[in-house]
This record gives sequence, structure tokens and C-alpha cells, in this order.
Amino acid sequence: MRIVMAEDDPLLREGLALLLRAEGLDVVATAGTPDAFLAAVDEHRPDLAIVDVRMPPTHTDEGIRAAVEARRRQPGLAVLVLSAYVEQAFATDLLADGSARLGYLLKERVGRVEEFLTALERVADGGTAIDPEVVAQLFARTRPDTRLDRLSPREREVLALMAEGLGNAAIAERLVVTDGAVHKHIRSIFAKLDLAPADGTDRRVAAVLRHLNDAHRRA
Repeated sequence: MRIVMAEDDPLLREGLALLLRAEGLDVVATAGTPDAFLAAVDEHRPDLAIVDVRMPPTHTDEGIRAAVEARRRQPGLAVLVLSAYVEQAFATDLLADGSARLGYLLKERVGRVEEFLTALERVADGGTAIDPEVVAQLFARTRPDTRLDRLSPREREVLALMAEGLGNAAIAERLVVTDGAVHKHIRSIFAKLDLAPADGTDRRVAAVLRHLNDAHRRA
């Protein structure tokens, strides 16, 4: 796994690089600015990018914008975003193009090495790793979504696999059903969650976020 990392704090940047290399991962480049990060992505074509949300010059959303741009330049690039705080608007922006091969973790998770590495591997393998605290705050002002109770056991299985970042074909293979059956289940999920095709949102991402919020609430 070839990794490019963007983090403006030199101590954290080098410490994280040492940790990953000690685990046998290939950190091909590190960067302290968004421009240097994007140049490294263009040069090395990594499998995974690790990006801090707040980077120079304004330390607001430069990291998120660089991550979105990196995925535009290299479609399919796995991206794990790290943030000291829950950035609700930024999380929503990053998820706008879909949740596959995407992670959003609070920096405190890095200290839990096994948990952090598991999230890293899941994102690199095509899945999704969204910090439970991020999900909780995205839904902090909403009541528990009882619409999830409308789903059948099979539909809940399909939604859980969607939350792992699996596409329809991979879900069909996992459940040993046809692609058509998966498509039918997903259409039913959208209908039961009141996710209309014309409401301006990515219905797949919206369904996944509701599933993650429900899982966090029940934990």
C-alpha cells in the first residue's frame, strides 16, 4: 500500500509516518501544505492519502478541499481524513461524491493504533470508516430515525454492506444473490427511508449515514 500524507504539524507528520512504516506500509511522501500534497499525489499515484482537515494558509478547510481535488485527479483514490474536531460541513462535503474508499476520523483515534490501522485497511480495501463521534454530531439535532425500523432483515444486511463501501456487484456476491435482487433491495431501502431521487442528495450516502448513526446510538 503506497501512502501520501498531508499534515502541517511536523511532529505529528513524522511520528505518523514512522508508525506506518513500522507496520510495513510504504509512505512514499509527506507534505506540510495542500499544494505539496497534491504535487505528491500527481507524482506518486498512491493507493491511499491521509489528509489533515485544517492546513495552511488559513487552517480552515484547505485539507478537505485538497482531498476532494485529489480524488478528482485520481478517481478511486482512497482517502482518510484526520481532524482534531468534528467538522460537520466538511464531512458532508467530502461524502458528497459517495462513501466508498473514504474515512473520516478524529485525531484521537490515531493513538489507538490497532483501531486506526483497522480503519486504514478498511478504507484502502474499498470500504468506509467514519468516526462514530462524527456521525453522532451530524445527527445531534435529530430524533432517532424510526424509519430504519421499516427495513426487512435482508434490507438491513444490504444497507450494512453499503456502509462498508461495497458496490452492488460486491453485495450480490457477498449475499449470494443476483445484481437485480440487490438493486431491488436498494430501491426499497430508499423508498422506506423517504429518500426521493429528486431531493438533491446522494441517496446512497444519506442511507449509509442513517445506518451509521443508528449503529452508534445502539452501541
